[in-house]
Amino acid sequence: QVQLVESGGGLAQAGGSLRLSCAASGRAFSLYAMGWFRQAPGKEREFVSTISTLGASTAYTDSVKGRFTVSRDNAKNTVYLQMNSLKPEDTAVYYCAAGTYGGAPTLYTYWGQGTQVTVSS
Repeated sequence: QVQLVESGGGLAQAGGSLRLSCAASGRAFSLYAMGWFRQAPGKEREFVSTISTLGASTAYTDSVKGRFTVSRDNAKNTVYLQMNSLKPEDTAVYYCAAGTYGGAPTLYTYWGQGTQVTVSS
């Protein structure tokens, strides 16, 4: 069992930055790939980024490439999402998830409760 708690969301201006953190409980954190997803009002949950168990592989959706960076610290049971050059269209609830490396939500077994990111123009 893995419990995930996101933090770091909030209000940012367009062009600004935020860093999301996702802290995991349990000793099995390093066995899971970690993903970030987001859901805007009235839209389906969409893939943002994923990182493999040891951090050697990462992937991003096209709209955030070059602006967002995913990383993890297995010693701290934490995964991060550094978000730079934020745009209003990045506004959403951001979720972290633990599971198998990839972009499909169905690959992930455990989910956090989400953290709101709002970007003003």
